[in-house]
Amino acid sequence: MIEKTYCEEVKPELDGQRVKLAGWVYSNMRVGKKIFLWIRDSTGIVQTVIAKNVVGEEVFEKAKKLGRESSVIVEGIVKADERAPGGAEVHVEKLEVIQAVSEFPIPENPEQASPELLLDYRHLHIRTPKVSAIMKVKETLIMAAREWLLKNGWHEVFPPILVTGAVEGGATLFKLKYFDKYAYLSQSAQLYLEAAIFGLEKVWSLTPSFRAEKSRTRRHLTEFWHLELEGAWMDLWDIMKVEEELVSYMVQRTLELRKNEIEMFRDDLTTLKNTEPPFPRISYDEAIEILQSKGVKIEWGDDMGADEERVLTEEFDRPFFVYGYPKHIKAFYMKEDPQDPRKVLAADMLAPEGYGEIIGGSEREDNYDKLVQRIIEEGMDPKDYEWYLDLRKYGSVPHSGFGLGVERLVAWVLKLDHIRWATLFPRTPARIYP
Repeated sequence: MIEKTYCEEVKPELDGQRVKLAGWVYSNMRVGKKIFLWIRDSTGIVQTVIAKNVVGEEVFEKAKKLGRESSVIVEGIVKADERAPGGAEVHVEKLEVIQAVSEFPIPENPEQASPELLLDYRHLHIRTPKVSAIMKVKETLIMAAREWLLKNGWHEVFPPILVTGAVEGGATLFKLKYFDKYAYLSQSAQLYLEAAIFGLEKVWSLTPSFRAEKSRTRRHLTEFWHLELEGAWMDLWDIMKVEEELVSYMVQRTLELRKNEIEMFRDDLTTLKNTEPPFPRISYDEAIEILQSKGVKIEWGDDMGADEERVLTEEFDRPFFVYGYPKHIKAFYMKEDPQDPRKVLAADMLAPEGYGEIIGGSEREDNYDKLVQRIIEEGMDPKDYEWYLDLRKYGSVPHSGFGLGVERLVAWVLKLDHIRWATLFPRTPARIYP
């Protein structure tokens, strides 16, 4: 590996020291007999100065022709200069061109390009500073989650991606041939996590999930990263407490470590700073009343989609819960509310500022007969769930869990206008390339 100085390390304190930078040309500007070559790497951007009388005619002419994203190695002396980004620049003495690029397909300001062009060239777009910032925020959110989960006694497990049954409804399954049988891409690790709690009690996983939904909203992907938890001996209120403490830690830790990157996307950090437990809680009944008072055409028993959630989030300046949903709009595994059989013990966490649901969670049905009945009511075959039903026959206990959509959380934290920008290579009904 090349011994180099990273761009973020070039600071006024290095004034007079020799450094070697390896990276890509971000901008190239000639002023008289000097070329100002901005070089970027994974950590930032540094201004370098190439003077004709220092490097000579041949190198100077070569530098003039370097287009954006040309790969280079430069060596030179650091000079403190408050006009330069970071307060320092590098006066080049040696330039090595690894590969010269004449024309890069993406504009210098990617925001001037159409979304379709950026997605067609996603393999090139991901190297731009703002996309790098998104990925750094995403990795930090996950790092923070791991910190919290480890500190609080949760065990990471590694469930399968190839499965035989539906978790969220058969209509959204991706079906594939599995030797002489058929299998599906996992919609959720939940059922397997439920099996794991009988040995480990508190478990979690981070896996890709797949939904064959033809939704074309700003918050849907056909492939996304899913952070899921299941806990034995927990009721709905217990798991909601876990959710708010986890999300709060993820957001606050990321705000601490990635404030500069976050400020590239949002000017106001108020809602992020407000993300401290306890989060507000409203019932589904109250949510319907709020929406009706705002002129939304919705009745009790209707599901809330993106539009309804967007209106509801206007009432809050931090994430909040909606709990007590009607049974017929929720999944078969959710426990019936003993106080009101029309409802299930389920709660969604919604992000403010119009972003809506980022977590879906519930207490799970732990009664064998009731679970069989719910499977039948949903038009599914209990034989496909024999192993899952076994969990209710051999030492069943109360338990609860939830799933967090990682890209949805990233989209809210950074105020992205579409969830596709929160993932490295987005998969949607209209796009599987590149």
